[in-house]
Amino acid sequence: RQVTVDGVTHSLPRPFMVLATQNPIEYEGTFPLPEAQVDRFLMRIRLGYPATDDEINVLERQQFRHPFEQLEQVVEVEELNQVQEAVKEIYVSPALKRYIVDLTHQTRQHTEVYLGASPRGSLALFRTSQARAAMQDRDFVLPDDIKALAVPTLAHRVILGPGARLRDLTPQQVVEEILNSVPVPGGDPTSGAFRVAAPAAAGGFSQGEE
Repeated sequence: RQVTVDGVTHSLPRPFMVLATQNPIEYEGTFPLPEAQVDRFLMRIRLGYPATDDEINVLERQQFRHPFEQLEQVVEVEELNQVQEAVKEIYVSPALKRYIVDLTHQTRQHTEVYLGASPRGSLALFRTSQARAAMQDRDFVLPDDIKALAVPTLAHRVILGPGARLRDLTPQQVVEEILNSVPVPGGDPTSGAFRVAAPAAAGGFSQGEE
């Protein structure tokens, strides 16, 4: 939230956000960001190609003019700041906080990973899960919020080892594998009395209090 130029530090206004695009095919004239800078991006979202109906809609919307020409402001700065502060009030149970940290820790312990997600990854997953819950009119986070955002918030922070790259393994696949292996808390997400269900050694499930 600050920039230093020639030894002079300038505080940035609130809110301050950086949106960047990346072409996954061509790097001519551009360079991949260093790991420390990539780690400072809250999320990385892969758009891919639009569905057929969406692409037809793109054609129709640009037949006579570009939609950018009709864009209007939808929120005031102060309103956005208030929403950002309100999101922080969304309840996250102790069990779900541990679940978030467990997922992040597993990225550091995975055999195919050279460098796992930093604590910024845990914080990103924590905060975006709160935001997702708020967007769905809930004042508490569910495990599904965390699972839905694990890949966008953690995968770009994972650096794979040489063997994984040779096998065309992706950071996204690693995070998805971790999601399938880490036990998911179950119970009442509003009470803090969660219990963790883990696969038992001989099949079935065992219960342990968090």
